[in-house]
Amino acid sequence: MSGVPFAILRHASTAWNEERRLQGLTDTTLSPAGEAEARRWRLPPPADGWPRMSSPLQRARRTAELLRPAAAVTVDPALREMSFGTWEGRTIAELRLTVGERFLEAERRGLDFQPPGGESPRAVMARLARWTTRIAEAGAPIVAVSHKAAIRALLALATGWDMTGRPPHKLDWRCVHFFTVRTEGGVAVDRINVPLNGAS
Repeated sequence: MSGVPFAILRHASTAWNEERRLQGLTDTTLSPAGEAEARRWRLPPPADGWPRMSSPLQRARRTAELLRPAAAVTVDPALREMSFGTWEGRTIAELRLTVGERFLEAERRGLDFQPPGGESPRAVMARLARWTTRIAEAGAPIVAVSHKAAIRALLALATGWDMTGRPPHKLDWRCVHFFTVRTEGGVAVDRINVPLNGAS
């Protein structure tokens, strides 16, 4: 399979992550634990030598800056998190309780799950498809720091998962994931859950 490789990882932890709150486009900062976590992370080869890109949200930008080896970071809005609209700042457990059946029905829609005033995974998938096309056109590998819902949408793009039922791969959010933009079109999984300890 020929194509252009790229790697992607989720930002380190924030206080809202620790409280299991939906963050979306809310511009939260890394928690002290998240800062310490990101300082320990080291990209494995070959990603350790690739240009670095980040979502514009500060939790992702800060993670990209702290990753070793140090490198300049380019911001790309395509890597931003999915908007959770009016549900941002709330937990899934709270929404299941307070929104009730309407929330459960929204969850069952998979790629077409859409919070009030928010964005669907299908829309995020389309945004990331345009981003991967730009990578293919540039012909150069990159490593990107993004967000959980965005990376899940990328996994759906690569595998055809409709986001109902279990994902085809269980993603470890403290690892980096390698994909390939295929020359003939589309995105494919290369290696999932590669540790951020510098070992290839």
